[in-house]
Amino acid sequence: MEQLKKLWEKPVLRVIGLMSGTSADGMDAALTEISGYGTGIKVRSLAFASLPYPEEVRREILRLASGTEGGSRDLCLFSFLLGKLSLEACLKVCDMAGLAPGDVDLVGSHGQTLYHIPKPVTYLGESLTATLQTGEASVIAEGLGCVVVSDFRVRDMAAKGQGAPLVPYVEYLLYRREDRTVGLQNIGGIGNLTVLPRGGKMEDTFAFDTGPGNMVMDQIAERITGGRLRCDLNGELSARGRFSPELLGEMMGDPFLTRRPPKTTGREDYGRDYADHLMTRGGELNLSGEDILMTAARFTVECVHFAMDHFCPVRPDVLVIGGGGSRNPTLLRLFREILPMPVLINEDLGYDSDAKEAVAFAVLASECIHGSPNNMPGVTGADHPVVMGKITL
Repeated sequence: MEQLKKLWEKPVLRVIGLMSGTSADGMDAALTEISGYGTGIKVRSLAFASLPYPEEVRREILRLASGTEGGSRDLCLFSFLLGKLSLEACLKVCDMAGLAPGDVDLVGSHGQTLYHIPKPVTYLGESLTATLQTGEASVIAEGLGCVVVSDFRVRDMAAKGQGAPLVPYVEYLLYRREDRTVGLQNIGGIGNLTVLPRGGKMEDTFAFDTGPGNMVMDQIAERITGGRLRCDLNGELSARGRFSPELLGEMMGDPFLTRRPPKTTGREDYGRDYADHLMTRGGELNLSGEDILMTAARFTVECVHFAMDHFCPVRPDVLVIGGGGSRNPTLLRLFREILPMPVLINEDLGYDSDAKEAVAFAVLASECIHGSPNNMPGVTGADHPVVMGKITL
């Protein structure tokens, strides 16, 4: 408790946020300075680093995340491996900022989601939801000598929430406006939409997963290049293709799209099997690999369009695209052609698209140690506000 007391007494905390997303391409680390908490919080970004995973690590993440492979030994070893890689990302971002590891007060680590079950399933006679994020926090705490907050999702799920999305709480603190309704569309592996009504309170915020973000596109790009590329770099491959109305129409029949929020999804819905089916169906329709990829890109945008038309009680005045998808010019062009409002990226507002989610977990960690409820029940479906995060001293 003495360590926490010291943090409570410091006017400004240096906090690292760590994020490894469903794209499984690397560990992001954002070094921030945070003062205050709740609606009085102030956040300043100091540095951002991304530690790409070696190909064998990425393959292991995808294998374990399939839900059909890997045993307790694999999960045990992988958790400590990811803890080590998390520590390396922390050291890298400290070096970039010119700080010593001992200058860090706190780390918020999301870890890597290996499996997420937001809707109840029957297991050994019980109806359960569950989630598994891995990446041993004690390895980070030992290496930096500071407090680490990790494993955020489980507390919300224990309160009957879906454990996602978590970032909208931070988006409300940092992006809300009195004069306009702001939409925030993250395009990571999965697409997540947050809408902040103009002048709204926290409970007025609504958010949910829209469907795949980069996940399907990444898998198609990897397949059509024989593994040479992990993604559609700069949107160049999809730009050579033409979308297929027939294939897109079939994709738009996805039952996830019509499910009412709160809702969340992941690799369990849009992973390897989904991509394999898409490639097979594209071949049956005599589509090129680039055509399938362009159709997948169009699907990502149409999922957002569908969500706005069917589940947004207030339409955004402006949409801000974040995440890796904001670096894809083809995807951005589709958003601007298809959606009826101005489409910006985080950099237009003075933020870093790449760092956004890592910064969010720095904020969530700071809120946790101050005892501030940091979920949004109206977004996740939880019965009540809770303080998410497990504290490692």
